[in-house]
Amino acid sequence: MNVSLTPELEKLIDDKLSGGMYQTASEVVREALRLLKERDELQKQRLRELQREIRVGLDQLRRGQGLPGDPVFAELRQRSRDRRRRK
Repeated sequence: MNVSLTPELEKLIDDKLSGGMYQTASEVVREALRLLKERDELQKQRLRELQREIRVGLDQLRRGQGLPGDPVFAELRQRSRDRRRRK
């Protein structure tokens, strides 16, 4: 397999090698691919959890257990404003 890297990525690999944690560029690339796979799996898991929570919420709405939207959205907007002020 032949892979072309940008100069920035080549420098990143060189930096990792000079740091002594990796012996070869292949080790760096394999680790990067393992981390990419792990991230993808975590995203899939989070999506499944979100879909499950949505199903629970829709079931609650069908049973008449929903909350009025205006107060909920007002609270979310306030939390968002508070978070922005803290940054």
